[in-house]
This record gives sequence, C-alpha cells and structure tokens, in this order.
Amino acid sequence: MSARHFAQSYPEAREKFAAAAAAAGLALERHVHPRARGAEGEQLSLDCARLGRAGAADLLVLTSATHGVEGFCGSGIQVALLHDAGFLARARSSGVAVLFVHGVNPYGFSHWGRTNEDNIDLNRNFVDHGAPRPANDAYAEVHPLLLAEEWPPAAEREAAIGRYIAERGEFAFQAAVSGGQYAYPDGLFFGGHAPSWSNQTLRQVLRAHGAGARRLLWIDFHTGLGPYGHGELIHAGRDDDAELARATALWGSELKSIYKGTSVSARLEGLLAFAAYDEVPQAELTGCALEFGTLPVMQVLQALRAENWLRRHAHAAAGERAALRRQVRDAFYCDAGDWKERVLAQGRQVAWQALAAPA
Repeated sequence: MSARHFAQSYPEAREKFAAAAAAAGLALERHVHPRARGAEGEQLSLDCARLGRAGAADLLVLTSATHGVEGFCGSGIQVALLHDAGFLARARSSGVAVLFVHGVNPYGFSHWGRTNEDNIDLNRNFVDHGAPRPANDAYAEVHPLLLAEEWPPAAEREAAIGRYIAERGEFAFQAAVSGGQYAYPDGLFFGGHAPSWSNQTLRQVLRAHGAGARRLLWIDFHTGLGPYGHGELIHAGRDDDAELARATALWGSELKSIYKGTSVSARLEGLLAFAAYDEVPQAELTGCALEFGTLPVMQVLQALRAENWLRRHAHAAAGERAALRRQVRDAFYCDAGDWKERVLAQGRQVAWQALAAPA
C-alpha cells in the first residue's frame, strides 16, 4: 500500500500531492517557475498546502525536494501524511498548523538531478550573499579531480581520488566535496552567487505563513547518506546549543549534529532552515533534516559526478544521458517496497513527534 504514495516522475508526484491536499480539504498554493522547464517541457512549481488557521502560534513546516531528485522520497512522505486521517486529526486537535511545501527545487526533481537550474545546491544557498562567502580550501584541492572530461572518468583521475582517500580517509573526502563551495560555478555542491528562485520563493512562503508564529518546527526530507532505509535525524539550524537541546528534547537522543561531528553528514553552510531567522524572526526555530540512506556514500558521490558531467556535456548521446540520469535517481531514490515502507514509517513518526512538541 505504501507504494501508492510515491511517484515515478515529477509531474506524477505533483499530481499526487495536489490530489492528496484536495482530499484533505486543503487549498493548493502554486508558485510557478518563471523560466525553467521540466524534463518533458512541463511547467515547474513550488506548491504548498496548509492545514490549520492563519496566524497560528505553532507552525510545522514539511519540505521536500530541496535537493531535487530527493523529492521522490519527501513527496511520498508528504502525500502519505495528507492521506493519514490520524495525523490530520492530531494536527487539528493539537493546534499546530502544518505547512506542506512540495518541490522546493522542482527543476532538479523533474530532471533527476540534485542541483537546480543554475547548478546550485539549495542547501548551501542560504548564506548572506552580501557578505564574504564561506571558503572551502579542501574543495579547491579536489575540484580538479572531480570534474571528468570523459565518462567514465579516466583511470588516472580515479587513482588520484583513491590516493586522497587512502591518505586522509573517506569522510575527509566526503567533507571536502560536500561541505559547500562558492568559487566554482561548474563544480559540485556550489552554493551560488545570489539567492536562487527557490530561495526567494521559499522566503516569500515563510513570510506569508509564518506571520504570527511563535514556534517554528521544521522537517526537511533528504536521501543519500547512511545505511539503506535508515532515517538519521540531523539538527537543522545554527550551531547553537539551545537549539540543539530543543531538537533533542523533541526528537530524542538519536538526533545528530553536523557541528558536533556525530552525523553522517559533514558540516555545511547555507542551510535551507536558515531562512527562518530572516523571514520568521519572532519565532523560535526547532528543526531537523531526516536523511534516509540509499547506496554506499562513494556510489552516491559518483552519481553526483555523473550529474555534473551531464550538465557540462549537453550533447551527450541520448542513451548515455538516460543511463546516467537513472544512475542519479537510483542513488537518491530506492524504488523498492521495503525501502518505501521504512521511509514512510520513520517519516510519520518524526512528524507525529513534532505535533507533540512541548509549548
């Protein structure tokens, strides 16, 4: 039964979300992308559905597809929750308004990529673009190794990466690659030189729906790190002990921190949740990312290199493009019944816990 909530394409996911919102009696709010189009030429949009009164003091935000192709997972959870009579009833009785934000990065969702239409990683884009951007000297060192001119990459390039890992360790390589960088627009995990359309649109949504909120709870659904089907809870917010303590009290001692070095994720800059500090400044933020494991981390990183290669080689043969796109999707969405069952069970539990947040 869980499979019915998941989709095989962005248009199908969006249709399922819209239908689920309508079935729950919720209005759909659509923000259409002004310039980017989908893989089949379709219109792209960030869509919202709100359960609960305007101006509610407690607001739970559930976001999917921050990293495009990861939206297959997050959308499935959102659709399942919208069909969950128990969850909807609990939300209504708790007084916590729930804002479902579907397809934060619709371009990546449709094109089966992690980055947006400008090769921006949205979860690195929420920095102060008027200030000096964070430096990542470690990425500068590995950038020439990551960007292959041919696919599959030459043996010499892969051997150089192997030496880096042998000398410094796999996690050091992961951190260098994934921590976020602002110097190489054609590279991996590029945070952008300005706020992206998704950044600006999400801020608009937060301002409108966060007015009056005193507590902002946030769950951002992700995939690609950790053991198959396991959802790791990761504190999403600033390096602030009080925030971490609130999130731990809410979601339990299994919550991890990128700042304390306890997470499968490296330390990151420009997180999506940072928008809350600017757009809902009166609200106390308690946020987490729920990160579901798919494939081993080096296979996931290789898929991201394939995505990057495709961006830089727009005239690749159709068969090669299709195979590499599928490699990327498989790295972030396990289209298997057992994986989906685990994802939905854990996603539902974490969302229910948020509704029980102490006032």
